[in-house]
Amino acid sequence: MDAGVTLEIDGLVKRYGPTVALDGVSFDVRPGEILGFVGSNGAGKTTTMRIALGVLTADAGEVRLGGRPVDLQVRRTVGYMPEERGLYPKMKVGEQLAYLAELHGVGRADARRAVLRWTERLGVDGRLGDTVDALSLGNQQRVQLAAALVHDPAVLVLDEPFSGLDPVAVDVMSDVLREKARTGVPVLFSSHQLDLVQRLCDRVGIIAGGRMRTVGTVGEVRRSGGNRLEVHAPAAPPGWADGLAGVTVLRHDGGRTLLGLAAGADDQRVLASALATGPVHGFTVTTPSLTDLYREVVA
Repeated sequence: MDAGVTLEIDGLVKRYGPTVALDGVSFDVRPGEILGFVGSNGAGKTTTMRIALGVLTADAGEVRLGGRPVDLQVRRTVGYMPEERGLYPKMKVGEQLAYLAELHGVGRADARRAVLRWTERLGVDGRLGDTVDALSLGNQQRVQLAAALVHDPAVLVLDEPFSGLDPVAVDVMSDVLREKARTGVPVLFSSHQLDLVQRLCDRVGIIAGGRMRTVGTVGEVRRSGGNRLEVHAPAAPPGWADGLAGVTVLRHDGGRTLLGLAAGADDQRVLASALATGPVHGFTVTTPSLTDLYREVVA
């Protein structure tokens, strides 16, 4: 299967006895797009990814790649990186990566060339003769990504690929994901590093309690939370903004208050209320960061 396909997650439902792990999860990852999939532990990220790969079976819903249901043949075109490292610890890096490429149908000579290319690109080409368990955790993570890339996948599905990496390794891995996306490969990855998601991703999806709460560009998701108003009024008592139309008090810390503004809320009325308590030293309208919005959605 060529790059340039869309990964479609359509209405996935998964139950474990009385526990509903996924409740109608739907989104897509388009050709050449990097989508960040975020949520707290137990929200359903890993379950969704395992169903997308075919490791788990959904109780309802379907996963399609390029319009085709994910069967054994389609799974061979997916590059998957699990959160738990899935490499053989006592097998040498070079031999293992070539073996994994061949399992995906790559010829032996092409597999060796792919191993050299990706280990060099990821900075672990000097460790080809080492066993995996002799590597640092960061280098194991780099080798795990190489394992997802050596068969030239049509889609990348990566579960916490940046976990445990130092800043230099994060930059290297980010560049690799951008490089693959530029070739038309859809990239789906989960992460708890929301500043990285905000910087790297074309779109983001937030899942909580097994349900998708929002999917969109980072800008769209941030704007969906409405504006924030930061007010520094040293003499303002707690509750000074209670009752103002379209205004939600998100945080009050001494004389600093963070307010959420609904569409159409009158910020000048807020300013008048703040001035009624005394001097106002700061009054700034901002858009919430992805981290702020994530906290509110998860809460």
